[in-house]
Amino acid sequence: MATTTATITINSTDLTGDALSLSTTTTLYKAGQTVGLENTSGIGRTKVAVNTDVTLYDGTDYAVGGSHKVYIANKSTDAQEFFTITANAEVVGNLYAGDWMFFPWSAHDNDADIKYKASVTTGMVIEHMVISE
Repeated sequence: MATTTATITINSTDLTGDALSLSTTTTLYKAGQTVGLENTSGIGRTKVAVNTDVTLYDGTDYAVGGSHKVYIANKSTDAQEFFTITANAEVVGNLYAGDWMFFPWSAHDNDADIKYKASVTTGMVIEHMVISE
């Protein structure tokens, strides 16, 4: 059994008018269990050359009702460059240079794909991984 944890820490001296410091950690488990997730797509880096929708992960490749966690990062350093991220046919948002995201994913059919669209065609790099059952 693999043991994988994810942690996020947010600190700010001026976001709320008071100092803000929060941190939370979770262990990544199989759906409805206390057994760790055991599979990964492996960390990937994709250099893109088109600004059309590209399927990053196909929902049919992952277990229905399973626990799947997705990590995506925009490795660009140009503040004007972003990826539009779509999950399960819904736009999640724009991931700007240096931004990253980590979210649970319900993969179940052809409409459950994770897709991205680059804002430019100059070779932006998207880093990605799925940790799953």
